[in-house]
Amino acid sequence: MSDLRSLPSVDKLLQTETAQDFIGWYGRSLTVHAIRFYLEQLRQNYQPNQLLPDTQEILFKVHELLDEWVEPSLLPVINATGVVLHTNLGRAPISKTAMQYTQEIACHYSNLEFDLGRGKRGSRLFHAENLLTQLTGAEAALVVNNNAAAVMLVLAGLASHRYVVIARTQLVEIGGGFRVPDVMKQSGAKLLEIGTTNRVHLSDYEEALQQNPALFLIAHRSNFQIVGFTSEPERKEIAALAHNYGVPLVDDLGSGTLLDSARYGLAHEPMVQESLRDGADLVCFSGDKLLGGPQAGIIVGKKELVEKLRRHPLARAIRADKMALAALTATLLHYVKEEAEKAIPVWRMISLPLETIHQKAVDWQKALQETGIACDVIEGESTIGGGSLPGETMPTYLLAIKPKSTTRFLKALREYNPPIVARAQNDQIVFDPRTIFPEEEEILLNAIRKLSK
Repeated sequence: MSDLRSLPSVDKLLQTETAQDFIGWYGRSLTVHAIRFYLEQLRQNYQPNQLLPDTQEILFKVHELLDEWVEPSLLPVINATGVVLHTNLGRAPISKTAMQYTQEIACHYSNLEFDLGRGKRGSRLFHAENLLTQLTGAEAALVVNNNAAAVMLVLAGLASHRYVVIARTQLVEIGGGFRVPDVMKQSGAKLLEIGTTNRVHLSDYEEALQQNPALFLIAHRSNFQIVGFTSEPERKEIAALAHNYGVPLVDDLGSGTLLDSARYGLAHEPMVQESLRDGADLVCFSGDKLLGGPQAGIIVGKKELVEKLRRHPLARAIRADKMALAALTATLLHYVKEEAEKAIPVWRMISLPLETIHQKAVDWQKALQETGIACDVIEGESTIGGGSLPGETMPTYLLAIKPKSTTRFLKALREYNPPIVARAQNDQIVFDPRTIFPEEEEILLNAIRKLSK
């Protein structure tokens, strides 16, 4: 056909048996929209004497459109990069127990804001609080939707229109271009910088007290390091000075951890419990980094301050939803039961013995070589990522292959079902067993076999 007038109408296409099937699968509204959209594309791109598709060809293209439109954009991905907390790949995968508990809460009604004992309205703000106070030693706890929101709430609730003292060494920028000074500005607090970009002294904090600040803020440098001619006072010293003048100390740990990372051959990441013991009045940290749970911002500390934050209007706008609270509760229970290393994926990956990783890589190599695929097992490094432990790596073993084109092979891996994200190194593609779940191993090997043909 070569005349636009010969194109079938929307109504005629809808009367076909194929279109009726589409309506049953995708709904009438979306089917009609897809037909109209495709016909309009044909009209806009039409050239004189162009051969136009017949009814079956049109319906085939409409089917492709419908499949594309209903395909979820958020997909499970196999992380073969060796980056444990890969920000672009969703950071911390939650435990199976946390997933099951979240599913149970999400698929049923719950006592999210209902006091079962009194039979009256309750508050979602108290869920997970008992576990957090038990694990950290804090007097009270509050959960919001992420750590940036937690810091924003603290600043808005305790320091609006007043000075907040922070060292220039800590004016950090986190992922996505969010900067501590900008967060302060939006909260209504006023920034009072002290010290220099590489050195700050306790006397700088003492001098800042002349401005009658609302609080001292410590921001952990979770995604970079300052080395060389540097100095900062200890957290204990800052806390003692602040308390002598009745000024609260807030410690933004960024990631924050309940386990000692030094036990696994890594640098010591500041622990929540340590911050509170050193005198911090409030500590803010993330739920989906080294804690290994869902995205959440957690505030723990003095009850008087936490209660003030609970009552602030912003607390409702940034509150955590029932699924986040459920996943967080289940994650915290792993710590209470002292099973975090086995149950929480992040800590299971971090604590994975090097010999276990090596054996996995060797097993993969043998399985691929049996089908004629050349590959090697080489030494490498895994990283924590996610704005935690900057510059820290863990020894690992990598499966390495050398395709004709690393760029095309990596692209093919990303387009595989499920998508696989690996990395290139010295003209090879390497796969790190540390971040690959056992149930994903055969999928990975099959993908390499298929794409290597």
